[in-house]
Amino acid sequence: MLCPHCKSPKTRVVDKRASDGDIAIRRRRECLRCKNRFTTYERAFLDMVVIKNNGKKENFDRNKLKRGVMKACEKRPVSIRTIERIVTEIESELRKMHETEIKSRTIGDLVMGKLKAIDTVAFVRFASYYKDFKNIQGFKKSLG
Repeated sequence: MLCPHCKSPKTRVVDKRASDGDIAIRRRRECLRCKNRFTTYERAFLDMVVIKNNGKKENFDRNKLKRGVMKACEKRPVSIRTIERIVTEIESELRKMHETEIKSRTIGDLVMGKLKAIDTVAFVRFASYYKDFKNIQGFKKSLG
């Protein structure tokens, strides 16, 4: 692990604990050269493939999921901590399915369920993009 401050490879772990509902390890590190401290996270790699609506397949990407949720929550009173929790919960639910291939629709439905519970505007933003509504009737139906 390189120190983000001085790029030295000589660091030591000061503290280690479970994080994100026990799906990650949080390590607090100290650089032996510059003495600065920083945090790293270790996550198990999810060997899952997402099947897009057009049939194309791509590896599951937690960061892509997080960017989508953040975009929906942009300029809304939703904290980064809440967004992280949502992403972690969705990732955990996907893991519990024990599937190697997950339809993008499954992920989208999980995101919509989480967003609907925390912020209606963020839910509507995500739903309008995800569902690709062609008219206002489809949009109203999804809100009902």
